[in-house]
Amino acid sequence: MNFGFDFDKVFINYPPLVPDAFMDLLYKKKSNGELLYRIPSRPEQVLRTASHHPILRRPIMENMQYIKSIANNKEHKYYVISSRFGFLKKRTEDLIQKHELDSLFHGLFFNYTNEQPHIFKEKTIKRLRIHRYVDDDLRLLEYLLSQNKKTIFFWLNRKHNGLLKKNLFGITQLHSFIHHDNA
Repeated sequence: MNFGFDFDKVFINYPPLVPDAFMDLLYKKKSNGELLYRIPSRPEQVLRTASHHPILRRPIMENMQYIKSIANNKEHKYYVISSRFGFLKKRTEDLIQKHELDSLFHGLFFNYTNEQPHIFKEKTIKRLRIHRYVDDDLRLLEYLLSQNKKTIFFWLNRKHNGLLKKNLFGITQLHSFIHHDNA
């Protein structure tokens, strides 16, 4: 099986003392119900690049330990599929090197061409034939679900466990996605 994971909020945390809702506000664009993400202006890119310094973006240790424990399983392939934009390429590469992530995954795919994140992830999930995908963005997962009927999606969050829709489950711990009973 092929398993895919988002990067931020799955393996790498937001900066400390910054509320998740504020970080989400920076990325999502207001629309008439359509899923859209903002590509930041140049001044905001400078601010975001600073906020993505490896000192401020600490690993989520429980999830890092879990992926390290399963990475050598030759029965499955593991991929990171992240919508991080191109202006964060250097910061992202620093994090990958610091935490030796390239040795844990069969591939790391980042949105360095600055496509809309949901479109980038949709194309990548289809191309890699991902069977199960974990992300922290529920609206994005709902979109992906509508475009990928064969993939089972998992929303990593703090409160909800269980079936949300056909092929969409809430999980509060990363390790739940592989052995999820109803998936």
